[in-house]
Amino acid sequence: MYRGDDLASDPDRAGLTDDDLLLLAELAKGVTADRVGRTLDVSGRTVRRRLRCICDRIGVATAIEAVAWAARRRLI
Repeated sequence: MYRGDDLASDPDRAGLTDDDLLLLAELAKGVTADRVGRTLDVSGRTVRRRLRCICDRIGVATAIEAVAWAARRRLI
């Protein structure tokens, strides 16, 4: 899932990759982790693990907070 996208070095993105932002955007639409996994060609379990990493990276506790964080910064 992680591809080391060039834009991930942008400080406004807090190191989030395009796949990370896609994951958050899909969750914002109400798509399940399993369905996001199929989109990204990974398991739902991998999506949930990646989401925990995203939350840790941006300093939030939940997926909802992560989606709100990205939305406030107009990343999704």
